[in-house]
Amino acid sequence: MESVLIGEVLKPQGFKGELKIYPYTNDVNRFKNLSEVILTDGKISVVFKVENVHVDIKEIVFLKLEGIDTKEECEKYRKYEVRVKLEDVPPLKDRWYYFELEGMQVFENDVLLGTLTKILETGANDVYIVEGEKGLICVPALKSVVKKVDVLSKRMDVVLPLGLLDD
Repeated sequence: MESVLIGEVLKPQGFKGELKIYPYTNDVNRFKNLSEVILTDGKISVVFKVENVHVDIKEIVFLKLEGIDTKEECEKYRKYEVRVKLEDVPPLKDRWYYFELEGMQVFENDVLLGTLTKILETGANDVYIVEGEKGLICVPALKSVVKKVDVLSKRMDVVLPLGLLDD
């Protein structure tokens, strides 16, 4: 079962089985639409139905999951990843999730530059790290640079700024 990482369990919250979650999303309100989540430590994965969700002013998420009813039961899941099934991830319009971009083949004028291996958040704009024959290339994630993204074909077409590949 393919899944997508959406957060991490920080600790129990209170005494009634609520988990404090650090979200890995820029829209914490997405948690409010979840019907189930997967908690995993990489070895063990458990699917839980979501009973209740609330978000505090600091955008920390609190989840109450079916079957977890005490602080002690919550403690078992400290530092576990919070994941959702891939098919439960809502599509984005004119944007992409990082997991959709990572692994893409990046081309300029039909010449393969390499594979997008990592995305850096810089504040101003993301930077795509592309690894290929010319080593690492830092591609700014700008509309003027990224011309086409084909998620199904795992292909990105770019026009690099002048001087980016100069030695």
